[in-house]
Amino acid sequence: MRITRKLPLAGTTLIAAAIALGAAGFATAQPKKTLVFVVNGASDFWKIAEAGVKKAQGELPKYNLQFKYPEQAAAAVQQRVMEDLVAAGAAAIMVSAVDPKNQTDGLNKVAGQTVLFTTDSDAPKSKRVAYIGSSNVELGKDAGKLMLKALPQGGKCIGFVGLPGADNARERIEGVREVIKGSKVQLVDVRGDEIDQGRAKRNVEDALAANPDVACLVGFYSYNTPRIYEVLKETGKLGKIKVIGFDEDPITLGGVKEGTIAGTVVQQPFEWGYKGMKLMAAVLEGNKSGVPKDGIIIVPGKVIDKSNVDAFTAGMKQMMGK
Repeated sequence: MRITRKLPLAGTTLIAAAIALGAAGFATAQPKKTLVFVVNGASDFWKIAEAGVKKAQGELPKYNLQFKYPEQAAAAVQQRVMEDLVAAGAAAIMVSAVDPKNQTDGLNKVAGQTVLFTTDSDAPKSKRVAYIGSSNVELGKDAGKLMLKALPQGGKCIGFVGLPGADNARERIEGVREVIKGSKVQLVDVRGDEIDQGRAKRNVEDALAANPDVACLVGFYSYNTPRIYEVLKETGKLGKIKVIGFDEDPITLGGVKEGTIAGTVVQQPFEWGYKGMKLMAAVLEGNKSGVPKDGIIIVPGKVIDKSNVDAFTAGMKQMMGK
């Protein structure tokens, strides 16, 4: 014989409410959307952008923010990384394209399945929503001015860069050439290394051996200037050949402080990571007010020389939480 008991009305109401709340929580619980920053190759430069992404994560609790380094600085490898992210459900990707001109179809494939932003090196012919980064032409112009100041009597210069085909490299070189045009300062060669640190150093060694009269060396990517510094130090030519750098590698900043590097043109990759993640989240939520009509958001750069290197270095340490 089964005995049934009636629960008090209050108890029945509480159980019903608990079940309703549990069902509502189950229905509304959603996995966090993933936003990813994909770089063009391994370089300490990107740690600054990664710090910006980390800050954004603290302000975007509903999202999962990731930072990805392709194992090789090759367009095909980078494309595979992005396609794997799309397959895993990434809601938005921001990428520094390895080879924007030849990656358009691949980037469009990604843009057709997720929100795509570019940074550092734009791909304006792709279907990216926006570019957030520097004006590389303007950065190049700043470097050209440093070259003119360092070589008032003129001289032969050689440049070094990771990816000669990338827009950021091409535009920086373009900016330099525009400023030094008509002067006695000449940029006679630019050697690429495909973001290979060993090759970057060998390029400097080979250039010095082939050009004993070179007056100035220019490092167009963040790691190029430290490799220049190392070779000049090893060959006893540090301080005898002018050096112009890009970005804020500690070796570069140390050289600026001691006077062996004339100056460096820095960007603000922290802001790319921070603002880029925040803007992608806003776009996913239907708010495109932060995206200008031309889709280009310029984060201005700075020129660092001996007069302001200490203040800049202190600010960097604070930004990186050191």
